[in-house]
Amino acid sequence: MNIKEYKNITGTLKCETGLHIGGSAEQMEIGGVDLPIIKHPITGEPFIPGSSLKGKMRSQLEKKLGKITPNGEPCGCGNADCLVCKVFGPHKNSRHNLGSTRILVRDAFFSKRTRDEYEKLAKEKGLSYIEKKTENLVLRTTGTAKDPRSQERVPSGAEFDIEIVLQIYDTDGEGNNLVEFVKEGLRHVQTTYLGGYGSRGSGKVSFKDMKLDGKDFTL
Repeated sequence: MNIKEYKNITGTLKCETGLHIGGSAEQMEIGGVDLPIIKHPITGEPFIPGSSLKGKMRSQLEKKLGKITPNGEPCGCGNADCLVCKVFGPHKNSRHNLGSTRILVRDAFFSKRTRDEYEKLAKEKGLSYIEKKTENLVLRTTGTAKDPRSQERVPSGAEFDIEIVLQIYDTDGEGNNLVEFVKEGLRHVQTTYLGGYGSRGSGKVSFKDMKLDGKDFTL
């Protein structure tokens, strides 16, 4: 098997609601948040790990195709006709003939527009581009709040530049079915959510200005 070409998908991911992709606190702080988001270690800016977007696409496609294993792990069948294994790689299966994983998902960082807007807010108003949200357990018997928990989120309206590369092998034909499969995965992310706490309002995203090898396309 030889690589025939690369197909490059680029675009913008927009947060329609607050986005929480968990990170870890470097140190315990009095009054600090319980659930921080992942941030770049040097700039301190939030970003979207490629693994988060890739994993969400894969899991949603597996659900649609009935590829969830009995133990809940990703599909690792390695069958030649399994697009999940071909595109994303067969989970824990080193004995297959599919070749390398076809999809490469880059980490996504703030778009220039978002970075400029937030730098302006920080400079003029001292505001952060990270919002803090507090949730409580409500006791059903009394209607009072209990056990407040704070979390960080990227606020709605923030945009990230995304890039996905597909490796097309000489055994894949034109690779159009692989491109369509990735598009379907992105549609599922857009329909559901990205990151954590999607059932509580976080993580609704949309994709715009999408291009395939520099040419416009729609999901």
